[in-house]
Amino acid sequence: MSQPGVSAPARTYVGYAGVLAFIVLSGLAVTAGLWKVLTIGWVAFAAMAGAAIPGKRAAASKHAGRLVWGYGLAAGAMVTSAAVFLLPQAFGFDPKIGGFGVAAGILLGFASHTVGHRLAHLDLPFDATTAHLTAHSLTAGIIIGVVYATLPELGLVLGLAIVSHKGPAGYAAARRLAANDKSTSIILLPAAGVGITAILSGLVAFPESAQLNAAVFGFAAGIFLHIAMDFLPRCEVGGEVGEVAKLTDDAHALLDRLRVHAVISTSLGAFAVLLAWLAVA
Repeated sequence: MSQPGVSAPARTYVGYAGVLAFIVLSGLAVTAGLWKVLTIGWVAFAAMAGAAIPGKRAAASKHAGRLVWGYGLAAGAMVTSAAVFLLPQAFGFDPKIGGFGVAAGILLGFASHTVGHRLAHLDLPFDATTAHLTAHSLTAGIIIGVVYATLPELGLVLGLAIVSHKGPAGYAAARRLAANDKSTSIILLPAAGVGITAILSGLVAFPESAQLNAAVFGFAAGIFLHIAMDFLPRCEVGGEVGEVAKLTDDAHALLDRLRVHAVISTSLGAFAVLLAWLAVA
């Protein structure tokens, strides 16, 4: 049964408003020459909005393996990207401040995740799942915009790996919303959120400061390490994968098999980043 809150048409309008804002800001990004930020924003949008379509269809699906592989590939790519591209930059500018930035990112990520779960138990007019996704997307966009404004010579590999979780996130969110008889078009808002704030922050001129750069890269690494660890596919009873697996007759045996898939998928996600780095190095 649907919970009380925003009506389906209102959710659609909110989603479309986010897309419209993204399109308008994309014009500004073209004028300012923010091609990398623009590309990352549109890839994130296409990944999340596109994955929401099969996610909606899979509301009653028994295929837990799809979640495991989607989450595993994204988590492996994000852990590797944060470790290879963000942490060395943070510590290179200032090891101490970079370390404080990493700690702040991880702890703030944990706090936002915990508060998001708390809000899920409240009767809010705005869906808690979508609110959590939107907050993550806006935060990710700000960091991407600041990172590329600070070091514009960075390649696309970092940004694309950072938003690699948008596909699995869109799939899971749409499946969850559809299972609760809610409109999935609201996902257009968090899908556009990365591009919106990435472009806005990319348009801002930041002062040259090693300490500021260390804090920015450290905080970005902490945030994305938290998201990556959150996406690691945990094949346990009570978890999201377990909730899908229990729809089958051999849930425990299936979870045992999926644990192997979890290890393989995360390893392949990390290896994909390595190949991408070798290709552009």
